[in-house]
This record gives sequence, C-alpha cells and structure tokens, in this order.
Amino acid sequence: MSGGVDSAVAAARAVEAGHDVVGVHLALSRMPGTLRTGSRGCCTIEDSMDAQRAANIIGIPYYVWDFSERFKLDVVDDFIAEYSAGRTPNPCMRCNERIKFAALLEKALDLGFDAVCTGHYASILTDADGNRELHRASAWAKDQSYVLGVLTGEQLAHAMFPLGATPSKAEVRAEAAARGLSVANKPDSHDICFIPDGDTRGWLAEHVGAAEGDILDRDGNRLGSHEGAHAYTVGQRKGLNIGYPSADGRPRFVLEVRPKDNTVVVGPKEALDIAEIAGSRYTWAGLPPADLATPFACEVQIRAHADPVPAVARVRDGELVVRPHEPLNGVAPGQTAVVYVGTRVLGQTTIDRTVSAVPA
Repeated sequence: MSGGVDSAVAAARAVEAGHDVVGVHLALSRMPGTLRTGSRGCCTIEDSMDAQRAANIIGIPYYVWDFSERFKLDVVDDFIAEYSAGRTPNPCMRCNERIKFAALLEKALDLGFDAVCTGHYASILTDADGNRELHRASAWAKDQSYVLGVLTGEQLAHAMFPLGATPSKAEVRAEAAARGLSVANKPDSHDICFIPDGDTRGWLAEHVGAAEGDILDRDGNRLGSHEGAHAYTVGQRKGLNIGYPSADGRPRFVLEVRPKDNTVVVGPKEALDIAEIAGSRYTWAGLPPADLATPFACEVQIRAHADPVPAVARVRDGELVVRPHEPLNGVAPGQTAVVYVGTRVLGQTTIDRTVSAVPA
C-alpha cells in the first residue's frame, strides 16, 4: 500500500473478493527527507500514514517493511551505474522488477502468503491451457502494463491486479470516496522518488561527478564543450550551448553519450530515427514464442506513455532484436522496450544498442 488511492481500493476489493489481506507499506529510505514528498512521492512517512489510515478503514492488519537497503542497491545504485555508463535507466521499472515483485514477493511467499496484490492498472488472463498472461488494462489512458513488463511467468503466478478492468481513474476515486477513504482525491505520484527536489541533473552531478568534455558531430569534429556527459540524454535539444549554428541552420540533437571518453555526439533530428533495437537482458511475461529464432509480428513500446509501434522481433546471437516497421525516434540505451502481441505483454528487454536508420 503506497499511500495512494489505487492501492487502497485494490486492497478493499481484495478483501471483498474473500481474500485474507494484509496491508504492507515499503520504507525505501532510512532518511525520509531524501524522498519526494506531497503529491510527488509514493514512499514517504506521510504516504505511510495515509496507507495506515486506509488499512484501518478497510479493516486489515498493516505493517511497514524496511526495504531501504535493497532499494539503494537495486534501484538507486543501478540508476547511478547506468547513467555512468551513458545509458538512460527507468528506476520505476527496476523498482517493480527488483523490489515489489522480487524482494517483496520473496518475503511474502516465505511468510506463507499466496500473492502480492497492487493497484497497478493491468490484467492477468489465462490462455486455453491455463497459462497466466499479462495484458493491458481496459482503460488505455491509465494502462500500466508497460512498467510491469519486467515480470516473469513465475511472478505472474503470484500477482493480483484488481483494478485492471476498471474503466477509469475517476471511477476508482469515486469508489474510494464512497468507502470513506481519505486518499480519494490524493494526486497521483510522479517523478523520481529518490531525487527530493526534482533536479535530476544536479543530483547526478553530485553522485556521478562532473568533468568537462567535448561535444562532437557525427564525423568527430569538436563543436564545443560540456560540464558532464551524464547531464545529457539521447534526443535532447536544449542546453547544448554550442555557441554557433550548424552549417544548414537546423537545430542539433544529442545522438549519443560516450562516458568512456566523456564526449557527447550531436547531429540532425533525422539521425535520431532508429531502425533496430536490441538487448541481451530480456525476459518473458509468461510463455515465450515457440520459435524464438524466427521473426514474429508484434508491437513495441519504448516509454510508459508512448504509443506501441508495429514491429517484428526475434532472438539472435543472445539478444532480443526488434525492428519496427517505421523508425523509432530518440531511443537511448538503458531504456526498456516492452513487446506486445495484441493486448498481451509478451516480454521486455533493456536496450543495449540501437541501429540508426540514417547512417553517418
């Protein structure tokens, strides 16, 4: 129970469905001031108190479990390491993967619980043979299946998402109000919870370090300098401070971040078009395709709120390789590519490399 409206209503529905429910809030930092607060947070002391009040009204036991050490190692330190390597990580994906459905689920099963129930907007369906599958929620605008794409078949066997068939968030808020839950109108959490002031660039400068380096064009010519490669992400346009326009007068965009030599490569917008993405760290959310080596039709989604794009995928040389029918734009290594077949989440990979649709 994060302290928000979704997990509170999910807990209430689980009780009404006849389950023996215990509310658990995750303490993810031993220094609460290091987490986002107010409407931006999801794991602070004030959120814990909101969760406890909801549990009291629902009539279920409530506990706070300290996962701060695991969160630092598996989410915060991973975030730093990924940026240090020039990649663009998604800490919410890592939290779902390594905390909520790894560390939390492991502890819950050890204590004799059957499943972890959350307020995510996603659905679990079974195929004709009884195999569990992860699917999009009925409300496309609120669908959160992307951030759950890291779940494995074994984890799906012990997961419950009571809000998956709910038509809208407004309906969940109305239900919470009818149940007397004070979180009915609490704003949704957003942004990175462990960066208190929202200044990601400043936080990275403190934790990764800042060193001046070169800004290069695609041919290796020096165009200017920067104060730390970690502050740049693929697709970025503003803040390059090169000082003079390109030969054709068009704006430049960040095409690549190279941490080994602390350089940033920039170029025209069309060079951001990506014809292929691949990653070796892939998983399947249930049964994988029968023949992984043969290309299969799918859709790929590279951000939580991006539209899915028709594509073909296959496993080749130890990588999940995805080729979209139309180029993807502004894809960075470290992002997560989630593969769908219809509404079903088939699997995901952390992007290790990309192939530009516009050769240098």
